[in-house]
This record gives sequence, C-alpha cells and structure tokens, in this order.
Amino acid sequence: MKKLLIPALLLGLFAGKASAQSKDFTMADFKNNLGKTGTLCDTVYSLKTVSDTLTLLNMGGIYPHQKYTIAVKGKQIKLDLPNIKGKHVCATGVFEMFKGQPEIVSDKPEQITVN
Repeated sequence: MKKLLIPALLLGLFAGKASAQSKDFTMADFKNNLGKTGTLCDTVYSLKTVSDTLTLLNMGGIYPHQKYTIAVKGKQIKLDLPNIKGKHVCATGVFEMFKGQPEIVSDKPEQITVN
C-alpha cells in the first residue's frame, strides 16, 4: 500500500502545480522543455484512437486547433474513452513536437489522471 501511496501523493502535488502551468501554456515554454518530462492539465476536446496501443487526446481545443496533444501509448493505460470528452485530464510525459504540434507522450498508467 505504501508503494502506491507515495507515487499517488507525488502525482497529486505535480498535478496541482501543472494546473497553474496549463493556464499559462505558451509554445515558447513548451519548446524550451522539449525532451524533458513535465505535466500539463486541461480539458479533452476531442480524441482519436489510432490503434489499440495509441490514442490521441486533443487538449484545449478541437483538432486541428488544440493547444497540445497527449499521445497515450501502450495497453497499460485504461481510459473511459467514450466518456472522456469534456473531462479535465492531467498528463505527465515527455514534451515532444510532432509535425510542428506540441505533444506529451505518456505510456504508464500513473502518468494520466482524469478529474
């Protein structure tokens, strides 16, 4: 139980900090953190299931006008996809650019929280 409690508390602390970050989200800040791990929180506006191991969550706007995308990779992360639109989601992962668009890549269950 203690093994799960500590990561959950840390994620909660980072998620609280990340909420403030998402309000101040700028492309310059994102680009300055490329390749680093960080957390951003926002509302899911749309999503696309590419395969059984890749789902794209468009945050802060509907594709192609989203602020950034969360690339949820792997089969370990289980999300309620039919009901995730409109939910506030925090994602921790590596900041990357994909075809000129900001993207966070998450591949572990503890990296995604749905509020």
